[in-house]
Amino acid sequence: MAPPLLQLSDIALTFGRHPLLEGVELSVSAGERVCLVGRNGSGKSTLLKIAAGLIDADHGERFVQPGASVRYLPQEPDFTGHETTLSYVEAGLGASDDTHQARYLLQQLGLSGDEDPARLSGGEARRAALARVLAPQPDILLLDEPTNHLDMPTIEWLEGTLAAQRGALVLISHDRRFLETLSRVTVWIDRGRARRVEVGFKEFEAWRDQQLAEEEVQQHKLDRKIVREEHWVRYGVTARRKRNVRRMAELATLRQDRRDHRRATGKAVIEAAQAEKSGSLVIEAKGISKLFGERRIVDGFSTRIMRGDRVGIVGPNGSGKTTLVGMLTGVLAPDSGEVRLGANIEMASLEQDRDSLDPNWTLAEALTGGRGDHVAVGTGHKHVVSYMKDFLFQPEQARTPLRVLSGGERGRLMLARALSKPSNVLVLDEPTNDLDLETLDVLEEMLSDYTGTVILISHDRDFLDRVVHSVIVPEGDGRWSEYPGGYSDMLTQRGSDLAGHAVAKAKPAARDKTAAPPEPSASGSAKRRLSFKDKHALETLPKQMAALQDEAKTLADALADASLYARDAKAFAAKSERLSSVQSELAAAEEKWLELELLREEIEGA
Repeated sequence: MAPPLLQLSDIALTFGRHPLLEGVELSVSAGERVCLVGRNGSGKSTLLKIAAGLIDADHGERFVQPGASVRYLPQEPDFTGHETTLSYVEAGLGASDDTHQARYLLQQLGLSGDEDPARLSGGEARRAALARVLAPQPDILLLDEPTNHLDMPTIEWLEGTLAAQRGALVLISHDRRFLETLSRVTVWIDRGRARRVEVGFKEFEAWRDQQLAEEEVQQHKLDRKIVREEHWVRYGVTARRKRNVRRMAELATLRQDRRDHRRATGKAVIEAAQAEKSGSLVIEAKGISKLFGERRIVDGFSTRIMRGDRVGIVGPNGSGKTTLVGMLTGVLAPDSGEVRLGANIEMASLEQDRDSLDPNWTLAEALTGGRGDHVAVGTGHKHVVSYMKDFLFQPEQARTPLRVLSGGERGRLMLARALSKPSNVLVLDEPTNDLDLETLDVLEEMLSDYTGTVILISHDRDFLDRVVHSVIVPEGDGRWSEYPGGYSDMLTQRGSDLAGHAVAKAKPAARDKTAAPPEPSASGSAKRRLSFKDKHALETLPKQMAALQDEAKTLADALADASLYARDAKAFAAKSERLSSVQSELAAAEEKWLELELLREEIEGA
């Protein structure tokens, strides 16, 4: 057997009270496909940085075969010192690497190479970083959450590209389908330890659940044994004046084993505060359309969403998913067509933008709104610390400012805020971002038990397959189609993926690994970031549009009175003039909101 290209031996690192990593082993041989899995905060990213040589462990050794090339993809790439994305990618090439690969991969990923790194969106930065680590075709590729900020066509392209790579791969991801496709070995980081299983992620979860169940049985046996020994100490032979020294020592050892045992992190308790049932019909759209300048975002789309439906909306970034949802939920009026909302609708939304909260707020303030120490959950109240525990936050984090929260913690916070509001319709925009796989399971269970209606925007193919009943996808030129079933069912019925590549109907999982990459979206030229003014406009424009719509309806009702002109001609003229003005203001507000929403969708998820 060939020696490993990369070897980590007896790695130990401590942060806080418990060791983050303790006696961890990791070996990577040529061509291996290894995935690192574990709860948020278990040390996966830290171990990958140690493997990349970026940080030193407190104890242990790192060995890389002489001559073996290693490339590491961080979650937050550093573009310092580079004027263009091309120079950034070329800086990652070795002396013997093909310089043409840099520009080729940038073009494959929808970038020209001339972009200013200081003006990149999160998605563009991720694409440039991927081009930098892929271009040298290294012997070992270390990837930390490579699918973050990528849309589904790009994720599928990356999946095929990595599958065709000859080098070894070590991967951290929360995308189940991505892990199942690429991994052949799983390393489980749990409570400071690492356990290697010679199976891919597809078989790993059943093995992990069996291990945890056996551990619970062993702990139960230990507890019962301690009870028996303590009973012997107290109620043994009454004439005994001297206890058995060896047996007392064994009891002390058993007690110490129980104290030292670190139980597995519990599950999140995710529940949605549910309002009274809505009417049977929730949303009905008939021939709705929306234009942005000359670009047709939605053209003649119709659908009917009934109580209890779970509808997924997918598509490339910039295709108009958020715009479509805005029209379906009544936030944005269509240019033509009609949207009718059912009776007794109580809607709660989870926005994709997790930077909308004040970073100086504490966790408790974000949950309570800065009012007291209780969270309004449905029609009742719950102490903020108790509610935090439901979402796996520790009591001592109550005063933690939001700016120091990890991506997973911020994701759980946004879920906690959204689900505390009573609802019978949930609108979720990328709810799976940064959540660990165990929390995703709990979120899936919650949505299965939710008696209301769910509208879900997501790039997570596995999550869509598990949750939704139908999928709405863009077909081009503003046309959208709805397919029954999950994401995989949609591929089979459609016969092609979102980039237009053919898929095998008999075996949906089999794909052409050399398929051409997706074309960059038409709106991919937007390079600027949202200003504070733009963010404020995005927050306030929906309320402004709603107020204008109400005023226009009131004016139209008044002008419908045939006797108004005869009674007061001046009032009739004034109301007519005001109605015209309100309609113009409403059209301008909708146009501005749509422009900003399309830009936000592309910048934050491109």
